[in-house]
Amino acid sequence: MTTAQISPAIHYIGVNDRTTTRFEGLWPLPYGVSYNSYLVTGSEKIAIIDGVEVSHALRQIDSIKEIAGDRTPDYLIINHMEPDHSGAIRVLRQAFPNLVIVGNAQTLAMVHGYYGIDTDTLTVKDGDTLSLGDGCTLRFTLTPMVHWPETMMTYLEEEHTLFGGDAFGCFGALNGAVTDEEMNTDRYFPEMVRYYSNIVGKYGMFVQKALRKFDGVEISTVCSTHGPVWRKRIAEVVSLYDKLSRYEPLDNGVTIVYGSMYGNTEQMAEAAARELAAQGIKEIAMFNASVTNLSYLLTELFTHRGLVVAAPTYSDTLFPPVATFLEAMATRGVKNREVMIIGSHTWSQQATKRMAATLEACKIAAVAEPVSLKHAPDSSDFENCREAARALASALHTIAQEGLTNDN
Repeated sequence: MTTAQISPAIHYIGVNDRTTTRFEGLWPLPYGVSYNSYLVTGSEKIAIIDGVEVSHALRQIDSIKEIAGDRTPDYLIINHMEPDHSGAIRVLRQAFPNLVIVGNAQTLAMVHGYYGIDTDTLTVKDGDTLSLGDGCTLRFTLTPMVHWPETMMTYLEEEHTLFGGDAFGCFGALNGAVTDEEMNTDRYFPEMVRYYSNIVGKYGMFVQKALRKFDGVEISTVCSTHGPVWRKRIAEVVSLYDKLSRYEPLDNGVTIVYGSMYGNTEQMAEAAARELAAQGIKEIAMFNASVTNLSYLLTELFTHRGLVVAAPTYSDTLFPPVATFLEAMATRGVKNREVMIIGSHTWSQQATKRMAATLEACKIAAVAEPVSLKHAPDSSDFENCREAARALASALHTIAQEGLTNDN
């Protein structure tokens, strides 16, 4: 059993999953993932906050019994209904028949839809509170579309602890320690960017609204549903979510995403990378979209301000792996990027048209005219590529300098 005491009233009763290889059937989990759940014990009542994935339910129940002893939990508070957190609901209700399920109206409709449960429930609205006894008051804040419509957060007022649901979460199982005070959390931050860009990325506007709801609220502990419990690095975590949700890049580097069937487009992408490096761009991340999982392409897209997209025409449309990347970019509404396009073809130049259309949909203007390659590249093609790369580097240097000026 994995339990840890976070405070006299709060225990961690989550589980680690090092078996599942794809989160949501899509996103790689090289370091596993945790499904975090918490037990809050008041003087009068006990509440479970968020559940776990159904295959781990018995372990969670064992943890609850170990901590609660002769008492049984009174409430199950659901901040988020995605089945990696709600999957154990029926098993929990069987283990604790008097368990009252607490959620907002949309949550409880989903509980019925997913699990056929509509009895012994308590509907809460934005700002409602629930007392577990003296000194243990839970306040509920609705945060819709972070990243499902029913999402909410629960705040333990007396301990200034926020149970944030999927917000502030990250990929990666917990390796013994639970709070960030007990571990080196550096490796979780890249996984937080990947988690945000893969899972939450489309909903930046709603993340911003949720953050504003907690302006001025004292928060000493953040208990999310994935990854460490945050205490000493809360400011960094909130700042990262704030920046990502405003679609602000984390640095002025460049992500290069290319597809190539026979190496011609790849040569042009390599030429762009060399010129960017010659122009002083030190952070360059280059990926073959046919080889690298989309998860990592999106992470780099959210990280760097610059973007180079290079692809050939394929079946009179855009090369599929690059088309998938651009579709994912448009779906997430990414903006505030400086972009360069390279397209190649033999008889039908659809690649640059399709890439330009995606940028237009994202309301992003390319820094230079698309570089269009027919057949194999020659010296003039390489020079066109280098010229566009110089324009991209210049735009990035200008933005960096403006940032330094504003900081001063």
